[in-house]
Amino acid sequence: MALKNDTYFKEFILLGLSSTPNVQHILFVIFLIMYLAILLANSLIILATVMDSKLHTPMYFFLINLSFVDICYSSSTIPRMLRDLSSAKKTISFEECVTQMYIALSLGMTECLLLAIMAYDRYIAICFPLHHTSTIATTVCIRIATAAWVSGFLLSISLVTLTWSVDLCGHNNINHFMCEVPEVLSLGCGNVAVVRSVVFAAAVLILVIPVTFITVTYIKIIRAILKISTMEGRKKAFSTCGSHIIVVTLFYGSAMAAYMRPQSESSADIDKLFGIFYCLVTPLLNPLVYTLRNKEVISALKLHWLKQ
Repeated sequence: MALKNDTYFKEFILLGLSSTPNVQHILFVIFLIMYLAILLANSLIILATVMDSKLHTPMYFFLINLSFVDICYSSSTIPRMLRDLSSAKKTISFEECVTQMYIALSLGMTECLLLAIMAYDRYIAICFPLHHTSTIATTVCIRIATAAWVSGFLLSISLVTLTWSVDLCGHNNINHFMCEVPEVLSLGCGNVAVVRSVVFAAAVLILVIPVTFITVTYIKIIRAILKISTMEGRKKAFSTCGSHIIVVTLFYGSAMAAYMRPQSESSADIDKLFGIFYCLVTPLLNPLVYTLRNKEVISALKLHWLKQ
């Protein structure tokens, strides 16, 4: 990654969300509370599911994976952002920047695949309830979840390697609160268009295809729900599916906006906002939408605390 004067970037400056001290202090408090809520809510889901044998089902198995991904994903970026908000020095070393990009991108890809898998699991459970146990057996769950994790971490290797292969020129200011692919590419000189095309193709593979699959799956789920005889049953099912769709839309929508918008339309401030959505908002909403409104999980948590 040579500069035009044949020197190298040893560190970068993350410009973050604001340069105003008062605003930074307010953001620090807000994001710290959100981050602690993410850790607490997702940890409770994992605890409840592990402790209660009644929750040892495919749906909750995938929810454990999603909760663990959310904890790791937010932890790969938010602590660093909180440190920068409370410090005047916002530099990040080359090695830290590469590592953060790889880990965050890998976990983001894994979450994309897990959300698609969970939609398929719900489809089988609602549309083919008698075949759910045999179709989504324990061994199948483990294999599918493992495939999602391995795919996420393998696919990101080539993307990160390609991103850092471009020649960087000019300044070393990254106009974001983390090392994101689009922002690093904005520092590139020469023929960056080829790399951007590959990034776009990867976004189609990891974002558009899963979200299309989820959309088709939920259309079939909604059709099945409409056949439910009781109004109460339909209302409950629609409420659950509606919440899932909102979270999926926020996560995939913000990620696609950040990675698939033409560069000419890119805005650093908008990209930061999208980053907040898929790094903070979605990991916070996932446990609330998928699990903590569930009576089974609440009962499991109450039972666990009563045993203490």
